[in-house]
Amino acid sequence: MAVGYFASPIGLLEVRGDRDEVTSIRFVARAEEAADTAADAVHICLRQLEEYFQGKRTAFLVPLKRTGTPFQRQVWSRVETVPFGRTAVYRDIAASLGRAGAVRAVGSANGQNRFAIVIPCHRIIGSDGSLRGYAWELWRKEWLLDHERRVTGSFLS
Repeated sequence: MAVGYFASPIGLLEVRGDRDEVTSIRFVARAEEAADTAADAVHICLRQLEEYFQGKRTAFLVPLKRTGTPFQRQVWSRVETVPFGRTAVYRDIAASLGRAGAVRAVGSANGQNRFAIVIPCHRIIGSDGSLRGYAWELWRKEWLLDHERRVTGSFLS
């Protein structure tokens, strides 16, 4: 298992994975291990994160090793379809999965996302337009949405 770190404007990102897949991307307080970015997937991810923060990348092409319940994987797949610079609401994600009453379950699944930024759970907001829940703190969610707005020149819901 390889690990690499990226010092983003909003904190240190840790990327774990192997030659073929990334297993997690998360914000951490400090590097816990010596970086070993020899794994292809980790190296690709680190480069794409750098491009994202530079405003040069709006979509990720990173192989992810997804683990979770079938419902969680459905939610994450749907979240991935929310375009750069746009937002969606929890209620609409639930409805798109044929489970209109599962708004809280969608929020919970979104909170279990292990791939910060790449699976853009920061783009999911409350139906009233408010920023709700973000595993890596709401100020980061706000920053990411502002960053995408700056890159696209607008912010559409």
